[in-house]
Amino acid sequence: MKKGTILENLPISDIGFGGVGIAKIPTAEGEFVVFVENTIPGQEVKARVIKSKKRYAEAKLVKVMKKSPDEVTLPYQRIPGAPFAAWPIEKQLEYKQKSTLEMFRRIGEMPNIDHYFDEFISSPRIWGYRNKMEYSFSVLESDIETAEETWGFALGFKRRGQWWAVENLEKASGLFDETLENNMPKIAAFCKNSGLAAWNPAKSNGFFRFLVVRKSFADNELLFNLVTTSENIENFDAQGFVDLLKSILGEKLAGVWHTVNNDVGDAAKQPADVAKLLYGKPKIRERILGLDFDISMQSFFQTNPASAELLYAKTIAYVKEALKKIASDSDMAAMDLFCGTGTIAQLLSTLPEIKTIVGVDIVEEAIADAKENATLNGINNIEFYAADAGKFLFQYPQYKDKIGVIVLDPPRAGIAPKTLQKVINLGASAIVYVSCNPSTQARDALELKKAGYSLEKISFVDQFPHTAHIESVAMFVKTT
Repeated sequence: MKKGTILENLPISDIGFGGVGIAKIPTAEGEFVVFVENTIPGQEVKARVIKSKKRYAEAKLVKVMKKSPDEVTLPYQRIPGAPFAAWPIEKQLEYKQKSTLEMFRRIGEMPNIDHYFDEFISSPRIWGYRNKMEYSFSVLESDIETAEETWGFALGFKRRGQWWAVENLEKASGLFDETLENNMPKIAAFCKNSGLAAWNPAKSNGFFRFLVVRKSFADNELLFNLVTTSENIENFDAQGFVDLLKSILGEKLAGVWHTVNNDVGDAAKQPADVAKLLYGKPKIRERILGLDFDISMQSFFQTNPASAELLYAKTIAYVKEALKKIASDSDMAAMDLFCGTGTIAQLLSTLPEIKTIVGVDIVEEAIADAKENATLNGINNIEFYAADAGKFLFQYPQYKDKIGVIVLDPPRAGIAPKTLQKVINLGASAIVYVSCNPSTQARDALELKKAGYSLEKISFVDQFPHTAHIESVAMFVKTT
C-alpha cells in the first residue's frame, strides 16, 4: 500500500486516542490496520494514504461515504473544527475516557492507571461553549458537500487538512455565538460588495484576511478584530463595517478592532503593523470562580470558561490534597509555572494554607496581563516573574528549597525534556500537572517517576466537546 493510494469504502470499526478511527483490512498475513483521523466507528470512508508501514498505514479522510448508524441529524452546519458533532455526546465521552486511559497504560507504562483514576468531568455546555472563534477569508471557495474549489469570495473555515480553500459559513456551527454565525452571510456580503479582494493564499495578496471574535459569557458581549492588509485600504468603509455589526448585535457589540498586517504568514496572531480601535472597548471581561479577568484580543484565555472552572476547581482540590501529604512550613511557596495570565496563581491565593505564590512565564506580555488581573481582583500575595523556568532559581535564589507545590500548565507540545529536568531540580514536594495534551503528560510522568514522584490521582476534563481533545490534571507527590 503506497503513499497516495486512495482507499474507497474503508470501514471504520474502532477509534483510538486523539480521534483516530481504526479500520482493519483482512490479508493473507493477517489484519492490516489503517488509521484515519477524525472518523468514528460505523462510518465507511474514502481516505488517502499518507504513510505506510509493513503492518499499518496512516490515511487522511477525503470523504465520508456512509454515515455511522450512531450519527444524528443536527440543526447546525458541519465544520472542520467539530468532526464529531453528529456523534452523540455520550459516545464521545465514553471514547475519550477509554482511549485516554489506554494511552496512559501504553505511553506512560501504567498498567494500573485505573487505580489512580479519580473522575471524568464533562463540559457543562455541550453547544455554544467557545469564547473565541477565528474565521478566514479566501478567494478560493470550497463546496462543503463536494469539496469542489472555485474562485470567488469566501468567509468561514479552512477545509480540513489544507490551508488555501475556505468553506463559507452559512449558518451557526453550534460551537460559538448563534446570532453572529447565523448572520455571517451578511458580513461576507458586505465585505464582498466593498470591491476589496479576499486573501489569495497562492499569491499572498488581497485585503480581507481574518475575522477574530472573542465572547464574554459574563457580560454576553463580543469583541471583534478584523485583520486586513493595507492593499487599497483607503477604499475600506470602516464605519459601514461597524454599523453592520451594530445592526446585527446591538448592545452585545463590545468593540471592534481593525488590524493591518502585511506579513505573508498565514496566521491571525501576528505582530500587527497597525492596530486601531474602531468602536467601543479594547477588552472584554470574563469571570472564573468569582475572579474577574480583562481579556484583550491577544491574551491567552481558556476557550471554554464553564468547563475551565471545573478544571481549575479540580486543580485547586489536588493542591489542597497535596499540602496535606507533604511536610511544609510557613515559608513554603506555591509556584504557578507557565502561568500565562495568572488564573491558577490567583486561585491559589484563596487557599489560607499558602502564604506566598510565585507565577512564572517566559512571555512578558502574559506576565503584564497577570499583574493587571491580580490588581483587578485585589490580590497582593503573588509575585509574578517573566523568566525561563530552568533559570528561575539562578535568577531568584531566595526561592531555593522554598517551593512546596508546583502547578504546571504547559502548552500543547508539553515540556521539553531539559526543561522538565530543570522543573524537577526546583525540588518541590508535590507537582500538580495540568495538561491539554495527555500524551505528553503520560510521557513526562515516566520522567517524574524516575525522579521520585509518585502519581496519586488523575482526572480528565472535556474542554472541547465534538473534538478529539481532552485535558487531564494529575497530582504527583515526591516519595524518594
